[in-house]
Amino acid sequence: MEIAEGKKIYFASDNHLGAPTMEDSKPREKKFVAWLDEIKEDAAAIFLLGDLFDFWFEYKTVIPKGFTRTLGKLAEISDSGIPIHYFVGNHDLWMNGYFEEELGIPVYHKPQEFKLGGTDFFIGHGDGLGPGDKGYKRMKKVFISPFFKWLFKWGHPDIGMRIAQYFSVKNKLISGDDDATFLGEDNEWLAIYSKQKLEEKHRDYFVFGHRHLPLEIQLNETSKYINLGDWIQYFTYGVFDGKTFELKTY
Repeated sequence: MEIAEGKKIYFASDNHLGAPTMEDSKPREKKFVAWLDEIKEDAAAIFLLGDLFDFWFEYKTVIPKGFTRTLGKLAEISDSGIPIHYFVGNHDLWMNGYFEEELGIPVYHKPQEFKLGGTDFFIGHGDGLGPGDKGYKRMKKVFISPFFKWLFKWGHPDIGMRIAQYFSVKNKLISGDDDATFLGEDNEWLAIYSKQKLEEKHRDYFVFGHRHLPLEIQLNETSKYINLGDWIQYFTYGVFDGKTFELKTY
């Protein structure tokens, strides 16, 4: 993807809209929408790296109530011709066509490679990658199984949403509360994962979310691991102008 002069590519992750309650997340949603409204003026593309919602499940004819401002702004930006790319996180991994069909936004369930302005990027949410985290990895296999999704969708949405929102906050394997602590550069498991991927192929930037921490770790002389932080505590985002990548705060 070429980046026209004066244009930039933006990255954001981990809004968790709906947490801890719908009402409490509204100010954060309005702030995020204001950011989207500003960056659309010079955005060449926007990458959203997951957990936009604290819970999202697409029934055959039903989607979760709320988030109207966010969905409307994303539709407006997409309709204007600015490409938006969405990576599911561990809180919204049950996406199944709504973003593609209604908003024109491609959705990725695994990390992807992009060449942006001649620079090589490896991009994903980040959950379940690298060493450790075995409890969550086992849980994720259950959650993404066709049988689990089939079973869950047959419950009434009101009941399903209530159960899911409870576990989203209370279950530490899902909530990610234990992930928001810096482990040191040598122990950051997404940095370790990125170094392993570098043994296969060079990438200039590895960009992830999930950790809820804004991080920049130099992997070698030419490659860097970036974590985008979140829109709960830090309100951080990434900007790439075709030459350099910066983490900024809104």
